[in-house]
Amino acid sequence: MIDESRLPLHPAVGMAGRILFTLIFFLSGITHFTDIDGYTSLMHESIPFRTFWVLISGVVELAGALMILFNRGARLGGWLIALFLIPVTFTVHGVEMVTTENAEMQAIQMSFFLKGLAMTGGALLISQFGVRRNGE
Repeated sequence: MIDESRLPLHPAVGMAGRILFTLIFFLSGITHFTDIDGYTSLMHESIPFRTFWVLISGVVELAGALMILFNRGARLGGWLIALFLIPVTFTVHGVEMVTTENAEMQAIQMSFFLKGLAMTGGALLISQFGVRRNGE
């Protein structure tokens, strides 16, 4: 067995991980406000108040990403990102994955769906363990 306590920890690796994890949520969060119509069109027409949900999800994404990146309430930030990802993954990518008739688009949506599940897993890990501070 590997003694995990002997594996190296470096603050720069943790910071790089936080930057890489949160980058997509910053960019997406900003474009929720600069391309409201584009995001609204991604949602199924049967979902009520689509513009409202686009705006709220942009706020949730940005808040969660900031909390994780700057390690200020990182566990809550992880919950916010998971709260964003779960409905988006299923209602946007999951629905498109099973309803589109184009095989290529099905494959693309499956990739997006699986990416959403993986990022949800990462966010849930952060919600449970937080992020390390330098030197911890």
